[in-house]
Amino acid sequence: MKESTQKHILILFTSMIFSLGLLAQSDNKVIPAAERINVYLPLIKGKSVGIFANQTSMVGNTHLVDTLRSLGVNVKVIFGPEHGFRGTADAGEKVGNYTDSKTGIPVVSLYGAKRRPSAEDLKGVDVLIFDIQDVGVRFYTFISSLEEFMESAFENKVPLLLLDRPNPNGFYVDGPVLETRYRSFVGRQPVPIVYGMTIGEYAMMLTGENWMSEKSQCLC
Repeated sequence: MKESTQKHILILFTSMIFSLGLLAQSDNKVIPAAERINVYLPLIKGKSVGIFANQTSMVGNTHLVDTLRSLGVNVKVIFGPEHGFRGTADAGEKVGNYTDSKTGIPVVSLYGAKRRPSAEDLKGVDVLIFDIQDVGVRFYTFISSLEEFMESAFENKVPLLLLDRPNPNGFYVDGPVLETRYRSFVGRQPVPIVYGMTIGEYAMMLTGENWMSEKSQCLC
């Protein structure tokens, strides 16, 4: 099991998926990966970036998009999940594409007409970033959006940087495992209702358990 896990982590890294974890300091302060700018800024500086984010994608009191733009990063396109990029849409409400009024950056909705970026959406994008706070329950659609986002990144051969965040329910596992015949966007994989992992760990499991599509797997 240990060798298999190492192999799949190597596959994730050679596929240029970086799960930047959490750093606990002596004062027990948790530092989300988005705040470890010195680690990942060299990977995106001078590149055109596509960001999958929402209102939880914060660096301290500033949104990740604003933070990166202030550092000279070229944010070319934003992708929005359920509830939209700014978190203003109701649960289950379909969201269309639009231009963000604050930044002027085009927002492509991945909770409307489609679930994943198209090749056209990724044209001219050098690297993708995923940064969304999850609560560690299967029926939240963010892990389904993550899976679709990863599939698109792999299939279109665009490097993906996943910025991990703590899971408030990550200390336990509870509830029945999904029967795959009942798959939907509120439950795609055979995991318990409370699955006990960060979203970065979940991404590793998607590849480690070979749950990604065959086309995506062969590009890892």
